Amino acid sequence: MPEQRFDQTQGLHQQQAIAPQMQQSLQLLQTPTLELRHLIQQELVDNPTLEEENTDISLDEVGSSSEDEEFDKEFAELSQQEEEWREYMSQARVASPRRDDADEKYQFVMDSIVEPITLQDHLLNQVHLSDAKKETLAVAEMLVGNIDEDGYLKVDLEEMSFDLGIPFDELDEGRALIQSFDPAGVGAEDLRDCLLIQLERLGKHHSLEFRIVDHHLDDLARHRYPQIAKKLSVQPEQISVAAEFIGRLDPKPGSRLSSDLNTYVTPDVTVSRMGIEWVVEIHNEQVPRLRISNSYKDLMASGGGKEARNYIRDKIRSGKFLIKSIHQRQETIRSIAGEIVKRQTEFFEHGPSRLKPMNMAQIADVVGVHETTVSRAVSGKYVATPHGVFEMKYFFTTGYETESGVSMSNTSVKQALAELIANEDTRKPLSDQRLVDELKEKGIEIARRTVAKYREELNILPSHMRRSY
Repeated sequence: MPEQRFDQTQGLHQQQAIAPQMQQSLQLLQTPTLELRHLIQQELVDNPTLEEENTDISLDEVGSSSEDEEFDKEFAELSQQEEEWREYMSQARVASPRRDDADEKYQFVMDSIVEPITLQDHLLNQVHLSDAKKETLAVAEMLVGNIDEDGYLKVDLEEMSFDLGIPFDELDEGRALIQSFDPAGVGAEDLRDCLLIQLERLGKHHSLEFRIVDHHLDDLARHRYPQIAKKLSVQPEQISVAAEFIGRLDPKPGSRLSSDLNTYVTPDVTVSRMGIEWVVEIHNEQVPRLRISNSYKDLMASGGGKEARNYIRDKIRSGKFLIKSIHQRQETIRSIAGEIVKRQTEFFEHGPSRLKPMNMAQIADVVGVHETTVSRAVSGKYVATPHGVFEMKYFFTTGYETESGVSMSNTSVKQALAELIANEDTRKPLSDQRLVDELKEKGIEIARRTVAKYREELNILPSHMRRSY
């Protein structure tokens, strides 16, 4: 049996590990404000030494002993940190004073918000108010549960009839009842069925629009107006007018009641003009104000001994780091927002058409942080500007340099492209190559494939599908 050899070697290698507290700090920096409130509330539950500040409580009432010198020293440092935090929050409140009745008005608005009704609830309400026969109402109520968020009935009635043993005629009556409900077009099998229901509801059962949707929907989607006109023995201009009317119908009638559309954004920063200056205001009122509670004294007085003191000390350290991390988060966002305003002044003056190219490395160099820190800080954060609310990431964009040496962001190029198409002669729409030439005349030189890419991102059709007759 051959001899086996086992060799052992030793080596050194470096591996960077992020401490748990640092991970928490990075998480706080990246977390949007609304989620931050939830995280802070969870910390208040987990850490008994933390409390939300609402009254002034002295932190200097603790006695000291030689045994607790280290503890008291750390607590004194914490007290100083808390005083700085309280002063910081106080200055923020002075910068943006609230009216005396602001809280009452806010509460009134919040109490006035009702839970949005879903599409299924809306349809079931109509089922219960219908005077159809009992069997039809039962079938309709069952079918409502199979309607998707766009309003389409995505089931095969023949298969359902076979599986459930319900006569097909009863299922068809239930479907017809739903199709008579609001919004018009709900309960349809497909897009063609949905549009036909809406046209019938408008009294256009024998119209040109109905014939086009019924027999030539594919050609209509491809803007083949001359071909449709030839088949229906009408002029292309008539098809164009009919297509415009059809375009105003709703292809997703159920989406009006979709809860996914109710998206609300709370700005983290507001940029406004004050005299000739642009001022950055960070919304500290959205972040709970924390401090270390003096309730630890009761725990220490209960005679818990060294173990209790160690527990309290750990919790205070944790709370101290949390308060510091929140303060650092707000200051980092403020610094980044301030630098964005300096570099994008023309945007705030004139709007998105004057947005300049800018990357995160440029901001990181000035603010004095790593590029990844900037990326975390702007993630999920929003800025309220005179031109609307924008995600902070919106201001970081690549761009081009015009022949005159002026830098333009790709957002500005897209807007220039959209303006060209908006002002084109719809009877002779501009091709992608013609758009390249028009942009070049404006000093913006980009490739045709880039024009096609930007046009698609703007949801603008190709020239042959934009043509009107």
